[in-house]
Amino acid sequence: MGLFDFIRNELIEIIDWVDNSSDTLIWKFPDNENNLKNGAQLVVRESQVAILLDEGRVADVFGPGRHVLATANLPVLTTLRGWKYGFESPFKVDVYFVATKQFANLKWGTPNPVILRDPEFKQVRVRAFGTFALRVREATKFLTEFAGTASVVRVGDVEGQLRSAIVNKFSDTLAEANVSVLDLARNYQELGERLRPLLQDDFGAYGLELTRFYLENASLPPEVEAFLDKTTQMNMAGDMARFQQFQAGIAVEKAAGQEAGIGGAAVLLGGLGNMLGNATAPAAAPASPAPAPAPAAGPNREQIVAMLRDLGQLKADGILSEAEFDAKKAELLARL
Repeated sequence: MGLFDFIRNELIEIIDWVDNSSDTLIWKFPDNENNLKNGAQLVVRESQVAILLDEGRVADVFGPGRHVLATANLPVLTTLRGWKYGFESPFKVDVYFVATKQFANLKWGTPNPVILRDPEFKQVRVRAFGTFALRVREATKFLTEFAGTASVVRVGDVEGQLRSAIVNKFSDTLAEANVSVLDLARNYQELGERLRPLLQDDFGAYGLELTRFYLENASLPPEVEAFLDKTTQMNMAGDMARFQQFQAGIAVEKAAGQEAGIGGAAVLLGGLGNMLGNATAPAAAPASPAPAPAPAAGPNREQIVAMLRDLGQLKADGILSEAEFDAKKAELLARL
């Protein structure tokens, strides 16, 4: 190899980037300390922008197409280098490619529950999840404000910073919306539309654009979900009396499944059933006086104590609420 061939091989003639990844935002052309040939070809594909840096300063920016790197096509670099009359020798610059395509289906979520003032439940802890999409809107700003001297920047490198902004804005927007957790599901789209312009300020600080934002799910604490389940059962039952009957049936079934619980369940069913029956029975029409029947024998002390134990077990199992337990307990204690 002659000296001329050696010098020619040290010069870069074609500069391009074929992106085989799906998450690369910035890629620096690996020049290996070589110089660019005067008249080298710069190939910029669709959804790409090429930025030339001269000693750390942004020189020229090129959009899609084939460009010849010559004095006439490098106005800023020509000014920075002081080439008043053109140049013929090789030159050295850093070439960065920036992907301007849309990066979709990026995940966001609240790492910890967000405390929300709720008009129905006062204070509720809510966790939310969703997706968003972004693209580079200002390539030069993104390179200078975020990438710095990094030779490769991927979506994962910016997601953490953007997620923090999303969580902060989500908490504020949810509080201002004053939407009950019962109505969150039907307000997902509205909340997403309200959040998107607010988040654009944080994205725009890095030269990015938030193109899509979705709130997909909001989960509630287990105790709130349990309360909603009980409310659903009550609505299915239709009224409080039928709901109490429904709960009493569950209580008997649970007590019968425990050791030596069948007898206690039967007594509990008899004692509570009489009260529930009296509460739900329609008022009888007046009738002619009749001789008063002999009073029926009520449960003895041992049966009442057994009923109290069963009540305590039903409360511990979550079948009876605190108020229901206290009411039945007071009535049974009054019989002792």
